[in-house]
Formats: sequence, structure tokens, C-alpha cells
Amino acid sequence: MATSTLPAKTLTSRQPSPKLIALLIALSALAAAAAAGATWYLSNQRNAQATPAVTLPAAPLFVALEPMTVNLQPGGRSRFLHAAVTLKVPDAKSQALVTQYLPEVRSRLLTVLSNRASDALITPEEKAKLAAEIMAALNQPLVPNLPSLKISSVMFTTFMLQ
Repeated sequence: MATSTLPAKTLTSRQPSPKLIALLIALSALAAAAAAGATWYLSNQRNAQATPAVTLPAAPLFVALEPMTVNLQPGGRSRFLHAAVTLKVPDAKSQALVTQYLPEVRSRLLTVLSNRASDALITPEEKAKLAAEIMAALNQPLVPNLPSLKISSVMFTTFMLQ
């Protein structure tokens, strides 16, 4: 019987070279930086989509009426009110309607203002109530088959009670 003699393999542990270790560390750092960057980018994209875009409201349109002086309801002595009114309208169509029907607008305004006692125009709450009544009167259709003016606010730019 023949026996063969093969050289025995010696187990030697091979040490990785320092260049290989540095390369592996650099690749790991690069992968971690790429993952962090991708996470940051995707989270910002989600936040940008979740945040609704801020829309600026349309520029308001104002119609300033000429100042007017009205006699107030008698309360023992003669009193009058000198007031200038500005109307806030939503669009150019309403602005054009106010201008076109200005005599009707002024007539309604004079009617509402002159049906007041001087004592009922002193506090800010009473002035706000008067503005609401003016808005209600002017938002009625000016003529049949005509849409309302859609006045959103009535502002007193001059208000002198004497």
C-alpha cells in the first residue's frame, strides 16, 4: 500500500492591508452620507408638498363716495351729520355698477343716514350698526333684474356729528 505524503497546508491568517481598511471605511462613510442626504431631500419634498401654497387675496377695490351732509331726526334741536363713505366691493363689475347707479346709491345712503337720531350715533357699536344697515340697503338690487352689488364693507372716512 502506498501512502502519499502531501504537504500539509499550514493555516496562516492573512492580515488585511491598511489600504483596504481605509477604502472600506471611506466607502461606508460615503454610503452613510448618501443615505442621510437622500432622507433629508425626501423629507423636504414631502414637507413642501404638504404645506399648501399661500395665495394672496385679490387686491381690494374701493369706491369712495363724495361726502354728504344730512339733517338728523329732531331730538329737541336741529342736528346734522357730515359723513364720507367708502365701499369695499369684490370685483370690477360691482365697482362699475356702483359708478353707473351712483344717484341710486347716494339716495339709499341718504335715506339710511337721515333716519337716525343724533343720540344713536355716538358709540362705535352704533356706528358699526349703521354701517351694517347701509351695507344691507346697498346690497339690495338697484333695479329689477340686476344682481346685487355684493358690498363687503362700508367704511366711514369722515364722520362729524354736530
